[in-house]
Amino acid sequence: MKIALSALDSGRLGIAACAVGLAQAALDEAVRFATEREQFGRRIAEFQGLQFMLADMAAAVESGRATYLHAARLRDAGRRFRRQASVAKLVCTDAAMKVTTDAVQVLGGYGYTRDFPAERFMREAKVTQIFEGTNQIQRMVIARDLLRSAAL
Repeated sequence: MKIALSALDSGRLGIAACAVGLAQAALDEAVRFATEREQFGRRIAEFQGLQFMLADMAAAVESGRATYLHAARLRDAGRRFRRQASVAKLVCTDAAMKVTTDAVQVLGGYGYTRDFPAERFMREAKVTQIFEGTNQIQRMVIARDLLRSAAL
């Protein structure tokens, strides 16, 4: 059982890393589109509201990356990382869902077509919230570890 749970924890890190890569790809697509698409005589990247959305997307990607790298470093050092793996999986996959949804929003109607990769990114982000234990399960794992640590 210990070996199986350890493999699951490592798998969660892999899903977290995939989710961050997916979110990064969606962010890159949104930035590319925003710098090319013109509306009302100017590029949509010039609109402050869209700039704020892109900034939030970038912050989510970078936060997710830092979270899973922290858990991976603990794993590589041979230290306990179960809670950190669950936190990474939860944070990264939720960020991927938000970032990919926002990328579809940036692309507008184009974002929902198969002519652009944003719609596929959004579909793929959803499944990351399910693999290696749903995000609701991750919350249970995190809470149990916190409560176990508090009881010591």
